[in-house]
Amino acid sequence: MERFASLLAAWRVQHVGSREMIDAVVAPEHRGPSVELAGALRDWSGVHYWLSGDHARLLLLRDGGVVPVQRRVRHIVLFLLTVCCSLGAGAMLAGAWLPWDGPGLGGAVAGAARFFIDLPLGLWRQILPGWSFALPLLAILLCHELGHYLTARWYRIDASWPYFLPVPPPLSPIGSLGAFIRLRSPVLDRRQLLDVGAAGPIAGFLVAIPVLLWGYSTSAPAPSQTLAGDYVSFAGQVVALGDSVLTRLLRHWFFEDRTALLLSLPAFAGWVGIFVTGLNLLPLSQLDGGHVLYGLFGKRQAAIGLATVVALVLLAQRSPSWYLWVVIALFLGGGGWSHPAVIAPDWPVPRSRRIVGWICVVLFALTFVPVPFHV
Repeated sequence: MERFASLLAAWRVQHVGSREMIDAVVAPEHRGPSVELAGALRDWSGVHYWLSGDHARLLLLRDGGVVPVQRRVRHIVLFLLTVCCSLGAGAMLAGAWLPWDGPGLGGAVAGAARFFIDLPLGLWRQILPGWSFALPLLAILLCHELGHYLTARWYRIDASWPYFLPVPPPLSPIGSLGAFIRLRSPVLDRRQLLDVGAAGPIAGFLVAIPVLLWGYSTSAPAPSQTLAGDYVSFAGQVVALGDSVLTRLLRHWFFEDRTALLLSLPAFAGWVGIFVTGLNLLPLSQLDGGHVLYGLFGKRQAAIGLATVVALVLLAQRSPSWYLWVVIALFLGGGGWSHPAVIAPDWPVPRSRRIVGWICVVLFALTFVPVPFHV
């Protein structure tokens, strides 16, 4: 910090979580910045960004304090279990393997427990045909979470490795409830919040696009005219999938006037990937969309969140699963739809970051599925 002393008119040093934060006012003769200030910033051991367009206010961040030790074995084990469950789900979708399944929910739970028991006893060989579903799906989910993680670490936010949530077949047709990371130090301003929230959906979407192109190019028209739209067969049961703007465009591009399409395994992986993207971009509380909308609009996100809850309840009249998603979103937000305040909500969000936020709004419009499933 000594190198900056002659370059700054005033500064305040704070420790926020595991980070050292220096909120500084640059001396008038060094705004621009000067050659001396540019060199000091180049050699700074952390990151920095400007809080004003005239380069008068500067924020310096670097690691400081004690960073909690990560229990990385837990993250690795959860990821490997999710790989196995996704392979099992893919093998079921391919018709290459069917789990033991008794009657009702109890039978499904027993079959799920048996999945883990049989896995090391040779079952892993039977589920390998599910790789063309599991690999692209996990690539989308992993890149989504790495987008959050790497952006958080760039801002010196203490973030956990991704937690993957495995769900064994037959309880889940995809083998997972997704993944999440924990932010263990507070977010300073709306710029940081917007960037961390937006990085995940954008990274996942960039992987989902080639997966969808691969998947739709290997899908097949329906053998009968009794179906419409995209569908998959899971354990012998036909599940019709709802459309997003993106999937409707892709189906028309690859198959023109075909009204029904049996999705290949990578196509369904891509469908799940963009469905998860649309869910995460709902502008509610602690979802990615809540982060982005709070970054764009501040406290006005609360009104948008309330309107979203009302819209989802109305959609639930056609697709009751939205009741569950509303409950989950409100639970993650501590019972509310509004996003909690950051430490410095009044610090400005630059135009470049607002463009990123509006890109996420466009992605939501492309990936949101109003009626996800028809069984």
